[in-house]
Amino acid sequence: MSVASVTAPIERMTATTDLPPRSVVLKWLFGRYARRYLRRHFHAVRVRFEDPSVLESRGPLVICVNHASWWDPMVGLVLAESRFGDRRHHAPIAAHALEAYGFLRRLGFFGVEQGTFRGAREFLRAASAVCARPDGALWLTPQGDFRDVRERPTRLREGVGHLLARLERATVLPLAIEYPFWQERTPEALVLAGAPIPVDGGSRRRPREWTALVARRLEETQDSLAELSIARRGEAFETLLGGRAGVGWIYDSWRRLVARVRGRSFHDEHGELDR
Repeated sequence: MSVASVTAPIERMTATTDLPPRSVVLKWLFGRYARRYLRRHFHAVRVRFEDPSVLESRGPLVICVNHASWWDPMVGLVLAESRFGDRRHHAPIAAHALEAYGFLRRLGFFGVEQGTFRGAREFLRAASAVCARPDGALWLTPQGDFRDVRERPTRLREGVGHLLARLERATVLPLAIEYPFWQERTPEALVLAGAPIPVDGGSRRRPREWTALVARRLEETQDSLAELSIARRGEAFETLLGGRAGVGWIYDSWRRLVARVRGRSFHDEHGELDR
């Protein structure tokens, strides 16, 4: 079913669309849970902005993320709270998944039936409502399903293009994520925000052109992140969360004892052994 076929009726429905009610308390609790969970499973969560001015930009924001793994929503939640905390965040999710995890509605998720006329209509209607707010932030994984971070070319589903073609004003932020192992037993969570793409109703593009542009810019951001990841340039990122390091409590206890006997400070990070 083509998204284009439902564009016209969406125009009339956008103004009356109710976004999912959000719970401030649940958002705070789940945010604490997400941060603790990420610290347990990652050495660090790191982020880099190619253009930090996007953090101060006004108007709706459409954040397009490559879909690397199950961890993406949690990393996105921490990034949203720490760097875009003054915005109202929403994201689509498969309708059947929302039925299974109903509490996600109170965190700003809205259900979309996949592969149907009704699903396309639901997506365009809710996404347009998010982007009608000056403080709206819409998080999308336009690849549609999990894709290896090395897969090229980066291909996106057509819904993002149809949405952008209808907006009068917004900023698209390509966001690349990957989870490499460096020197510790736990992986890094690396996030790179690429150069923003302005959406201006005065300079129209067709839906297919928008989809191709976002795909190209997201791929470029993924390539830039891959270079930083291969170089293991931790200093090129800002650390949002510090997580677990070391080998294990038995071995690290021995290392701590040896360091004390020798009068040295103890560092549990394995990378310190190479210095």
